[in-house]
Amino acid sequence: MKLRHKMLYVAMSLAFAPGTLLAAEQDASAQDATAQSHPSKNPAATEKKIQNLDAVSVTATKRETPLQKTPVAVTAITADTLDKERIMTVQDLTKLVPGLQGTSQGDHGVVTLTMRGIGNDSAKTEYADPEVATFVDGVYAPRAEAASGLLLDMDGVETLRGPQGTLWGRNSTAGAISFQTAKPEIGAGFYGNAQVEAGNYNQTGARAAFNLPISDTFAMRVAVVHQQHDGYVDYQNPSTELPTVAQQQQAYLASPISGGSLANFKPIDPSQYVQGGDKYSAQDQSAARVSALWQPSDTFKWNLSYEYFRDRGTPSLSLMQQPREGQDFWSALIDTAPYLHRTSNTVRSRMDWNISDSMQLSYIAGYNHYSGQSDFDQDVGVSVPTSFTTNGVYQDDRTNSSTYKNWSQEINLRSTGPQTVDWIVGAYYGYEDNSIRFDIPIMNGTRYGTVNWQGSFIQPKETVESYALFGQATWHLSDHWRLTGGARWSHDDKENKGGINWGWAYDPTVPQVPISPGVYPDPSNGFSISQRNSAKYSKGKPTWLVRLDTDVSDNGLLYASVSTGYKSGGTQDAGTLYKPETLTNYEIGSKFTFLDGHMTWNSAIYYENFKNFQLSAPIVYPDGNHGLGFSNVGGSTKVYGIESELAYQQTNDRFNLIFSAIPKKELGKLVYAGSNDYQGLPACPPESNLANCMDVTGNDLPHAPNVSLTGIYEHDFHLSNGGRLTPRVSVQYQSAQWLSYFNLGDGDKQKAYTRGDLSLRYSEPGDKWWVNGYVQNVSNGKIRTSAGRFLMSDGSLEYVSQYLAPRTYGVQLGVWF
Repeated sequence: MKLRHKMLYVAMSLAFAPGTLLAAEQDASAQDATAQSHPSKNPAATEKKIQNLDAVSVTATKRETPLQKTPVAVTAITADTLDKERIMTVQDLTKLVPGLQGTSQGDHGVVTLTMRGIGNDSAKTEYADPEVATFVDGVYAPRAEAASGLLLDMDGVETLRGPQGTLWGRNSTAGAISFQTAKPEIGAGFYGNAQVEAGNYNQTGARAAFNLPISDTFAMRVAVVHQQHDGYVDYQNPSTELPTVAQQQQAYLASPISGGSLANFKPIDPSQYVQGGDKYSAQDQSAARVSALWQPSDTFKWNLSYEYFRDRGTPSLSLMQQPREGQDFWSALIDTAPYLHRTSNTVRSRMDWNISDSMQLSYIAGYNHYSGQSDFDQDVGVSVPTSFTTNGVYQDDRTNSSTYKNWSQEINLRSTGPQTVDWIVGAYYGYEDNSIRFDIPIMNGTRYGTVNWQGSFIQPKETVESYALFGQATWHLSDHWRLTGGARWSHDDKENKGGINWGWAYDPTVPQVPISPGVYPDPSNGFSISQRNSAKYSKGKPTWLVRLDTDVSDNGLLYASVSTGYKSGGTQDAGTLYKPETLTNYEIGSKFTFLDGHMTWNSAIYYENFKNFQLSAPIVYPDGNHGLGFSNVGGSTKVYGIESELAYQQTNDRFNLIFSAIPKKELGKLVYAGSNDYQGLPACPPESNLANCMDVTGNDLPHAPNVSLTGIYEHDFHLSNGGRLTPRVSVQYQSAQWLSYFNLGDGDKQKAYTRGDLSLRYSEPGDKWWVNGYVQNVSNGKIRTSAGRFLMSDGSLEYVSQYLAPRTYGVQLGVWF
């Protein structure tokens, strides 16, 4: 990490405001209406806390309703919880939400989410749509990793479980995550907060936010953040791993390529291995947001924001599950230096017009431009070469360029105030224009060896155009019974224009060198076209919802619902099409409030039936060329589970219990399933169009543990000087879970684990500043989030995995003004 970047962003944050960012809410759950509308003001004293959990409101039904009276499986996460749990990415949310799992993929840096057992963590490129949709201020974000940089200056997060297609739209098949940013406040004066932090792995961070009152009708808000730490993965010394020159010569002579002569032999150059510079799994991220609110009258307001996010960290590296003898676990023999360069620019707009006392019109629009380049060591140093061109491979997965542009707009009209029928109708339009060039040079032994295979995937223009009309109505049958019905018609057009996959032609007259970013593949440099990908997809589909809910006295709610979800099909390699997937979800839920609003208990039981479930994976075709393949799983993919959330708080105590059980998660029929991430699969018959595959019919879905349980507790100790000391403990347990739908054994599984986080916070008597010490992953557990395997020269299989971060610790300091 460059020191000047660190100092620049720390100085920026401190210059903007001397106060903390996300300690807006004093509780781990709810605030009163005033605190909710002023999310970045710090209450002057502990006595101003409101302890009623049933005061929390959500927008899951696209209207503000009390959480405990909203018949949807939704988790509301406050800004205070995001701060105290150090939630900085979408993936970090997983321990706070029942049934939510997250993984990241190193070669593309893609974040993939699984909810209630449904997801696709092989969806590594711009091709694949998610099953869990992400929204920021109501605007759809196609890429979760760019949804909201570092969760900067959030008002809160809502996670909606089960299909949300009726109101929330495309790709919310299994659920949706809605981020709400903190908004400017008119008439609230100038106030703000900031914090700085430092920790191990040279971790540093700074963030700030402040409100700017401009006039009686106009206000602005500015927020900035920078976070960085060194990489977790050390570089192994090649001199301790590589064979001697004599051993290299012997291995070379034994290979057919030598022709029995050492004439073309050259010793392995140790300098080709990375020994310095940025390490893998490092962070160097910054974000800034400028928001404006214009409210010329009581009936109209316009929220407008611009957000910038940049990522100059490094990709997350897969590690050998069993390191070579003498090597540390968090280390690798690396011959491709890490590189990551991603930038996102986003504009979001929302206009609300109260047409009358009973009707409101809203227009929501957004635009995002996201670009990136990366370099990743795909072979991760598993096989040590025996000579410059024997044993193992050098594989560099390189995104030369990628650009994703999307814009969307929605208009909806809804009822407001007390009505016999609450209703909403609306229309949606979204458009994406994506391009990418992705190169994969694979050389035998080292980068100076002969070509094993190499290719270049050039997709100059891939577009998605989506239209939808939707409506939903809730009929108040009586004071205690309500019936809801909703429907949405969606239509998607997808097109690949001029996409070409180039593969190595094995022309002996062409020099065998890895393809470089400045070279366009063609026959003169050894490539031929393996696939032309131009194709069009067009299809529409209705989705619907029926729900009945009833009050159980003044403190309870029961509901039952049937809803459907839909994710469109699309185009893939060779211009072939894959089918849309559909989901029918049956759910019964309850929400109860106890102890005068100091305790809530929300639960749901669900059964999901998927048809044509989509799976994608990098594959090898029978002719040896590589590509990305999509499969539709036949029959029914079935999941059923139970979720429960218990929250309790009093003046000095806060406790949360988050439970999920998924006893059944059965994949439908897929006879031919392949993946380059899992070498050594059996050879496939010709009709499969795969080189290697296996039958995964009936296997368990990955990232769906039978049991997951998170417990969080904190207590305020009041000191004699009026300050508070607040210890906090967060513990998560998960039973064993598969990491792929292959279910290949212990290497393809994360065993049952318990992970704990601790913190201790001191708040000064006037709540003007605080200091916090934290330790995350206290036991330093090695927790896998994905897996893959390599076929070694002796026929054995070596498993690798992505892992959650090792133990980290640090200190934070925040102030308010």
